[in-house]
Amino acid sequence: MTQTASHPSEQDYVMRWIRPDIRALHAYHVPSAAGLIKLDAMENPYTWPEALVEEWLQHLRNTSVNRYPDPAGRQLVTRLRSVMQIPSDQAVLLGNGSDELIQMMIMAVAGSDNVIMAPEPGFVMYRMISGFTQTRYQGVPLDPEHFELPLDTFLAAMEEHTPAIVFLAYPNNPTGNQWERASIEAIITAAPGLVVIDEAYAPFASDSFMGDLGRFPNLLIMRTFSKLGLAGLRLGYLCGPPALIQEFDKIRLPYNINTLTQVTTDFALSHMDVFSAQAALIKTSRQALATALAQFPALEVFPSEANFILVRSLTGKADAIFEQLLDQGVLVKNLSPQGGALRDCLRITVGTEEENARFLTALEIALNPGS
Repeated sequence: MTQTASHPSEQDYVMRWIRPDIRALHAYHVPSAAGLIKLDAMENPYTWPEALVEEWLQHLRNTSVNRYPDPAGRQLVTRLRSVMQIPSDQAVLLGNGSDELIQMMIMAVAGSDNVIMAPEPGFVMYRMISGFTQTRYQGVPLDPEHFELPLDTFLAAMEEHTPAIVFLAYPNNPTGNQWERASIEAIITAAPGLVVIDEAYAPFASDSFMGDLGRFPNLLIMRTFSKLGLAGLRLGYLCGPPALIQEFDKIRLPYNINTLTQVTTDFALSHMDVFSAQAALIKTSRQALATALAQFPALEVFPSEANFILVRSLTGKADAIFEQLLDQGVLVKNLSPQGGALRDCLRITVGTEEENARFLTALEIALNPGS
């Protein structure tokens, strides 16, 4: 738009009114996966059985969308309590994905004098949303060789910075490992503020803290349906002490979970056996994929309790491997640009048997170009 004598340019408005720290950011980038084997976003690769789709569509035909949704999602929460075995004395809050729940919690404690803490590398949204709310963020580095949680270092960091919220992804994203339960309990016990165990990958993990709710007055559990097979619905849920959930609920925007998401998730949970079977298949495929990856001497393969596997290029060629995989129609997550402990690392989502086979074929070519 051409600047006129009476109006400044659009860039002038940006410079005058948009916070400098926001101007300095880059929007979260999601690459196009059109026509590619998509192994970059930790999604469940399996669709619903045809019979289940037909039953679901019939269910939707009886759903009215001319009215606002139930703001508390009461029917869905009742189903969640039963299927996910949420302790009866703990409250539940629904969010538009885990991202919104993280945003609610950080907004509730936001302020330049308060600190959000998490291990690093970890889920990027802890740091990003802290920045959006002008709340201090303190990362605590994991062991750069094996991504283990340095308990003594973490406890010392908590004592120094007094975090209002500690986020612990369990298993961790993007490394895939699940730290020792005793270390997590030590952090919960010593934390001056709240501890949120992010169990986004619970369907594929060997342990959970859901049954520990109520043991600690500062413990909350956060989960999502995105990894289970409902990523397109954008639904997460937070479980914890009623007094805390009540405060976070004050920040929740009205009607944040739409009717179709509520109805569809409630329906899906009534067929949990289907999704549990898919999760079991993914875990079996994860082991097979890890075994196959370990046969490549140029790669270091890290153990995973999630639905993805992290590998490190021992020859320092992660960028080149990523590009060559892309040229062959396979999209994985290149973490190397983040630097630090993730330099030369790639994260591969566990796909279907066919997708994994095509990935391994492409990887063989990427690791041995010109052969």
